[in-house]
Parts: sequence; structure tokens; C-alpha cells
Amino acid sequence: MTTTVTKPGRPQKATPRERRRHPRPATRRRNWLGGLAGWLWLVIVAVPLYWTLITSFKLQSNYYASNALVPSSDPTLENYRLVIESDFIGYLVNSVVVTVGAVVPAVAFSFMAAYAIVRGWRIRVLRTVNGLFLMGLAIPLQATVIPIYLIIIRLHLYDSLLALILPSIAFAIPLSVLVLTNFIRDIPKELFDSMRVDGATEWATLWRLAAPLTRPAILTVSIYNALTIWNGFLLPLVLTQSPDRRTLPLALWNFQGPYGVNVPAVLAAVILTTLPILVLYAFGRRQLLSGLTAGFSK
Repeated sequence: MTTTVTKPGRPQKATPRERRRHPRPATRRRNWLGGLAGWLWLVIVAVPLYWTLITSFKLQSNYYASNALVPSSDPTLENYRLVIESDFIGYLVNSVVVTVGAVVPAVAFSFMAAYAIVRGWRIRVLRTVNGLFLMGLAIPLQATVIPIYLIIIRLHLYDSLLALILPSIAFAIPLSVLVLTNFIRDIPKELFDSMRVDGATEWATLWRLAAPLTRPAILTVSIYNALTIWNGFLLPLVLTQSPDRRTLPLALWNFQGPYGVNVPAVLAAVILTTLPILVLYAFGRRQLLSGLTAGFSK
């Protein structure tokens, strides 16, 4: 047996075979173009938000005489006081009633429909129903305004909050069914079989197994539908007429006159309208992001 002795203090050079076994780590190249595009997009998004915020603290009298991107030297809360005194609380209550009244039934119905589609996929009727739900994603709201208006008139629901809730439920169901179906399909089949062996009914399996495991998806579709309904403008514009039935997007009309627009007051109303959405997003951001990605793992 022969041994090789190396001199102390001199590092031994790696052989070609060792170089192949331990390749050098690849150096990361900086993506200057991607970074520049990211900063450019940040500026495009941030400048309107900055302008909206600083303008809401300006007076209408000196709004056109001042620089649009320079904050006011004498900021005021007069615009916010004007918005709150213009029945802002009533519009807020209407928006909350319409949003909650549409999101809760839509998500509950979509969850049960998604469970039935996944568990009874071999049934031809359920596959047809799933196809109808998916077709609903291709129908824009603008194309159905006139039929919805005629149906609401025939039902004697015009100029009521229920006239806003029912169409909102219908348009929230297709996407909710799609997301929830993908989540429930990801649940291992062995869990459903174990629940059946234990003697659980389909209702018990639905609420004790499927509901806890699909909680991220339920929160995702709830937040997404709430954002869509909260910011809805077309349905309240067409299906309501009385001032006490207006929602927050329609409240901006109060600051538009026949000869001009109170721009600072309108932007103050926009900020007050956005605050509940920001609070909702702050609490459900993590669930929303995880739900939008985890449900499409397959």
C-alpha cells in the first residue's frame, strides 16, 4: 500500500474529477433592466396615490392655482368634514349591507356546489352544471345590464338594496365555484373514505372535513368578491334612483355640480371609501395570496 504525503502549508490542487464533483457556484447576474422596469412601475402606481392624498387636504378655492404635485402649505380637513356631513354614513351602511348580503350567500352556495361537483364528478348532470358555471366567466356584466334591469322591474325590486344583492350573487358564483373546486379536488380521497367508514354523512363530511381544509380558498373568494361588489358602480347606477339607496361609489356624485366638480372633496370621499377595503386587505392579505396560488397546484 502506498500513501501520498503532502507538504504542510501548501494547499493541494483539486483534480479534474474533483472539480466535476464540486462545481463552482454560479455567480448571480444583476437584472438591471428588470429592476428599472420595477421602479418605473412603482412610480406609475405611487404618483396617482400621492396626488390623491395631498389633494384631499387642499381647498377647492386654491386647487387650480397650486401645483398638483406639491402639498398644500395650509392643509385642511374641510373636505373630509364635507364628505361625512353629506350622508356618508348612510352610503357606507348601504355598501356594507349589499356586500355582506351578496358575499355570504354566494360563497356558501359556491362551496356546496363545488363539493357536489368534485364528489359526484361521474354524474353527467353535475358535469353539465360545472360547464354552465364556467360559461358564466365569459359573460361580462355590461352585456347583461338590460336583461337584469327588466327582470328587476318585473319583480318589483327596482330602487332597493335587494335589486343590487341578487345580481351580485349571480356574478360572484362562477369564479368562486372554479377556485373552490380546485381546492376541494386537492384534498386526498383517503380522507373522504375514512369519514365514510366512520359513518359520517355527506353533510358532516362537507362541514367537518372539506370546510376546514378549504378555509384559505373560502377567505380568498370572500375577499375577492367583497372587493368587486364594494367597488361596483354600474349596477347601483342602473338599479337604484333614490339618494338613500346609493352606495359609496355613487356618493361621489354629490360633489359634482352643473358647472364644475369639487375635486378635493371627491378625492376625500375616495380615500374614505378605500379605508374599509385597506383594513380588510391588511387582515386577509396572507390568506388571499396563498389562496390564489395554492388552489392551482395540480
